Amino acid sequence: MTQIAASWLTNAPSQAVCKVLTDAGYQAWFVGGCVRNALLDEPVADLDLSTDAHPDEVTRLAEAVGLKVIPTGIEHGTVTILAQNVPYEVTTFRRDVATDGRRATVAFADNMTDDARRRDFTMNALYAAPDGSIADPLGGLSDLRARRIRFIEDADMRIKEDYLRILRFFRFHAWYGDANEGPDPDGLAACAANIEGLRQLSIERITSELLKLLAAPDPAPAVASLSATGGLAQILPGATALILPVLVHVEEQAGLAVDPIRRLVALGGAPVDALRLSKDEVRQIVQIKSDMSADETAYRFGAKVAVDKLALQAASSGQDIDTNTLQSAQNAAKMKFPIVAADLMPDLQGSALGQALKLAEQRWIASGFTLTKADLLD
Repeated sequence: MTQIAASWLTNAPSQAVCKVLTDAGYQAWFVGGCVRNALLDEPVADLDLSTDAHPDEVTRLAEAVGLKVIPTGIEHGTVTILAQNVPYEVTTFRRDVATDGRRATVAFADNMTDDARRRDFTMNALYAAPDGSIADPLGGLSDLRARRIRFIEDADMRIKEDYLRILRFFRFHAWYGDANEGPDPDGLAACAANIEGLRQLSIERITSELLKLLAAPDPAPAVASLSATGGLAQILPGATALILPVLVHVEEQAGLAVDPIRRLVALGGAPVDALRLSKDEVRQIVQIKSDMSADETAYRFGAKVAVDKLALQAASSGQDIDTNTLQSAQNAAKMKFPIVAADLMPDLQGSALGQALKLAEQRWIASGFTLTKADLLD
């Protein structure tokens, strides 16, 4: 029997939440990402449980032993139990009644298999009991061991239930798929056949999923497959997957941390217009794409943005980042303009003062930051 013994499973809060349900005769199964990642020896972030207890019963049982319950998605059968400040999303077994490609109408189910059938990929339909034993109602373990991202039962039906699963298919392949194998052929064909369905999704959901894909260690093969289906053009018109693999190589050679926004810029198109990005993300894109030199970029916006610019320039030319250019930008980030407004007063005031400072700064930057205060005031 396959079993896990992860610390998040065996610790006191997890066991306490499970005990609330099992002592009352209900089932308690960890499910989804936490089980998948434990089996893959990957980090675990969210702790989700499935049970045959209905939300009001889960709430009653948890509150009876002093645990706080938050009705985070009670209309979908989900409540969040807080145990020692750790959140546990507890969801009643469900089955889909109707779907429209964006959201589903669900009904409670009384068994794990029905609950598993409404999930997306077989590797996400693995359940772990409080003792760590694994239940595999749909044969997901073999796919997990092969690092094969396979839709549950009929791929076309799974996608039509929620078209975001197209992007999740490529994201999961980038994160968990076999690097030496392409995407599952049936899944890939179903994604291509339903690619127009991406138009039904909100920009927010598309943006979130694309950035998660680009945050994978090496998303280039998955993005190339997404592009081949027409999906990349659908969500980011004018984008191309050609530069991304070169950028990933440049990042590895330079020891750069993964940055999905840097990689988003490499795709081209108009991400600021096509996606729903945060103000900080938009600012980063604008700064990277500015016409300034890497040194001026570093001086004005910091070394990180300058390194992003240099990495993208190197990838576009098919080369690694030049170490001298990189060092120059890092030095430029530490530079401080040697004159201040008081140095030009009282001879200059108002707009004339501002213009003089601007021109002096431009001369200083153009000199490679070598002009001294005396030179600039001369």
